[in-house]
Amino acid sequence: MVGSADILKAFQELSSSKQLDKSELYDLLKDGILAALAKKYGPNVEAEVEIDDQKGAIKIIRLQTVVDEVTDPSREISVEEARYEDPEFEVGDVLEKPIDFSEFGRMAVIAAKQKIIQRVREGERNRIKDEFAGRVGDLLSGEVQQVERGKIVVILARFREAEAIIPYREQNHREHYHQGESVRAVLKRVEETPKGPRLILSRADALFVQALFKLEVPEMQAGIVEIKAGAREVGSRTKIAVFSRDDAVDPVGACVGLKGSRVQAVVNELGGERIDIVPWSPDPERFAKLALAPARVARVFSDPATRTIQAIVDDDQLSLAIGRNGQNVRLASELTGWKIDLFSSREWMEKAGESPFAPLPGEEEGDIALSEITGLEIATVAVLENAGFRTLNDIIDLERDDLLKLPGIAPAEADRIMSILQELTTEDEEQEPGAASGHG
Repeated sequence: MVGSADILKAFQELSSSKQLDKSELYDLLKDGILAALAKKYGPNVEAEVEIDDQKGAIKIIRLQTVVDEVTDPSREISVEEARYEDPEFEVGDVLEKPIDFSEFGRMAVIAAKQKIIQRVREGERNRIKDEFAGRVGDLLSGEVQQVERGKIVVILARFREAEAIIPYREQNHREHYHQGESVRAVLKRVEETPKGPRLILSRADALFVQALFKLEVPEMQAGIVEIKAGAREVGSRTKIAVFSRDDAVDPVGACVGLKGSRVQAVVNELGGERIDIVPWSPDPERFAKLALAPARVARVFSDPATRTIQAIVDDDQLSLAIGRNGQNVRLASELTGWKIDLFSSREWMEKAGESPFAPLPGEEEGDIALSEITGLEIATVAVLENAGFRTLNDIIDLERDDLLKLPGIAPAEADRIMSILQELTTEDEEQEPGAASGHG
């Protein structure tokens, strides 16, 4: 027969494996013992349970109220029967009868253990919900337990009892994992199942790329730089739009890192997937122009009612704007949340019957938009436009000191701008601006 010391030791091992504290273990154990007593003596049984972990002993005292006539034998005893124990008993007294744990028998021990396991599972479910309910978008790491029917089952490094899976549709199918390998993925959602919460992880969602950047970019961890939007075709290409709360911090540069170190770390994790990083803008027309990088967009027109953008590009930019199999414009549309229709300048002139490059109000005939000036980084254009400069004529007479007064323009960048202006005024030539991107 199993003794109390053996049971206590087994439950202590259970508490250790399930990360329960001692007081919680003892509450569960007492509940289990009471459940076993109820099974043996009746549903209303009353008892006191004391656990001495130093001695490895469980003391059980059954309590029965002395009555004239027994109506509930689980908690009552007749005065006649009680006086067999002690002739002094009177009606209303309570008989305290010690019970040897071994009297429970095998089935009683099983009932106690089942009660404890049930409570442990409930506690685990609550802890998992509390731990992960607010962590969607966080990067989690673990070990591949098994790969079954296309899904990857993961044991998390810091919460091993949580059920975590990477479904087939949330995987990068250029990657192949085997049992025991380390894996990182983003928490996409928490699902409720009859067995408890299940964590759905993803390596295919744009959230995964965003989580990797948060890991690599200190300015994101500090809350200065934020990823406002993301779009991804897993295994091929991702676009993210970034924003800085500090005018002195270039969000694109922060994500790229010194000599591209930060973006390259993310690219390596993604197996060489291309990443385009563009500045975010609250203006949908400007955002669409930025999102279509690396293509240079001449003009855009928006229709808020249908959330449609018409983007016009030079003929030699059309294929770049569209991308392979339409990927660039498709991702740009997903990034902005607007439908983007692309037109070459020739198509637009045929459609509109006039040149699409007529000056906007406030622009002079022949003036050049900042976004069309070769060598001006997208982030620099954003700084200049925020300061009210929109065309070449607006900045042509600026001095180096004027540029240094603008937030986000460092001395080296000011020198570069002055050099570009010098070239334009002497050679009168246009080049193409670039966008930050990473390649494997």
